Amino acid sequence: MARTKTAATAPSGASAKTSRNGRLSNAERSAYFARREAAKVLRLVLRGDARRRAVGSIKSLVYSPSVKNKKATFALVCQTLKHLSIIKQVLDSASILNSKWKRQEELVYILTYDILFGQEISLVGDAEKFLMLHKGAIQSALARLLVRNKVKSIEDLMALYQTPDVPKPRYVRVNTLKMDVDSAVLELGKQFVVQKDDLVPDLLILPPGCDLHDHPLIVNGCVFLQGKASSMVAAALAPKPGWKVLDACSAPGNKTVHLAALMKGKGKIVACELNKERVRRLKDTIKLSGAANIEVLHGDFLNLDPKDPAYSEVRAILLDPSCSGSGTAAERLDHLLPSHASGHTADPTEMERLNKLSAFQKKALRHALSFPGVERVVYSTCSIHQVENEDVIKSVLPIAMSFGFQLATSFPQWNCRGLPVFEGSEHLLRTDPVEDKEGFFIALFVKGNIIDRSKNPTMPSSYNSK
Repeated sequence: MARTKTAATAPSGASAKTSRNGRLSNAERSAYFARREAAKVLRLVLRGDARRRAVGSIKSLVYSPSVKNKKATFALVCQTLKHLSIIKQVLDSASILNSKWKRQEELVYILTYDILFGQEISLVGDAEKFLMLHKGAIQSALARLLVRNKVKSIEDLMALYQTPDVPKPRYVRVNTLKMDVDSAVLELGKQFVVQKDDLVPDLLILPPGCDLHDHPLIVNGCVFLQGKASSMVAAALAPKPGWKVLDACSAPGNKTVHLAALMKGKGKIVACELNKERVRRLKDTIKLSGAANIEVLHGDFLNLDPKDPAYSEVRAILLDPSCSGSGTAAERLDHLLPSHASGHTADPTEMERLNKLSAFQKKALRHALSFPGVERVVYSTCSIHQVENEDVIKSVLPIAMSFGFQLATSFPQWNCRGLPVFEGSEHLLRTDPVEDKEGFFIALFVKGNIIDRSKNPTMPSSYNSK
């Protein structure tokens, strides 16, 4: 990423450094398209944040197949978001934006970041030409902002706004449809210190900060970037090869293809996703994984008829519904978003949103439990909020029992369990956002009596304690 620096003064001849025939140089062309790719991602991020309904995380949007220059785009988006409060104040003070440029505000933010803190800009586009024409006004507005905040440097000003980064190990899941775990360890071990996770057999641990996005094993789908808690979800469902499984809210698809790997590519997975854009992501993930036993269903899981003969053989359902995402705020870089800076979690509007999410989650879980042939249901969220977790399970438990389900303990060796707000909450699993660097929640429903694990464990015997 570009490093923060004091406001740069461009050479007096800040014209485009084009070749003599008037064409863009390779560097100019790359920068031009990277800024526009970054602006598209930034638009999705900011609009999703404003509506509290993100299309995807910053990382997932940047590293989608449609983005070509991933490293430059990721750096521009993250750095612009880190400086966004300052950029907005500077542009407001400079009073240079008319209605035309306000309609392209995300590109303006990207370019203003580069003018003030990043690299020099060549005059290779209309937006670049406009902002460079007003560069003096932009820099003067920044100088006034320093004075107003009684600080002497950009670094001191940034310290008023920035949240420290959260260090965390890099987890990767080996896609056993394409490569075995030992081979992945050997290959990754050529560049990094690699450890096998002690709980999820196909999960590897690498040092924090490892950039693997361009690594051949990532590019060819042999290895997926997936956190530990996320990898525990499909493992908790533990579908057997040959089963028919329903993934109710599938996109972006990491858990879906993990199910396929656990099933050794045998049987069938119906991957349901309502959002059109996320269906594209889901299909891309499936293609990358090489899984051939997944059928994508573009539609609402709630509209599926449990009595439809097409679903009579479904034996397991994974339900990972829309949630607040509060448990993965650091991983998803939510600390960079405007809503995080404004402290929206204490906002009554946010509580209303959580209650709406909870109502949907309860409805979806009741629906999942109503499929007559289903033996196992996993409900999971990446939320730390009780209203999305224990409260949902407590509300649905009587209906679950009427269908013959009981709570079972997934990963019994895991120490962090559900909040003790109802009898049986010890079966629930939580990951701690501080200790484990992400906050997930997993509930496992099993049809019939609670399993005697000494005879038939809910998890493979190879899973060791935390």
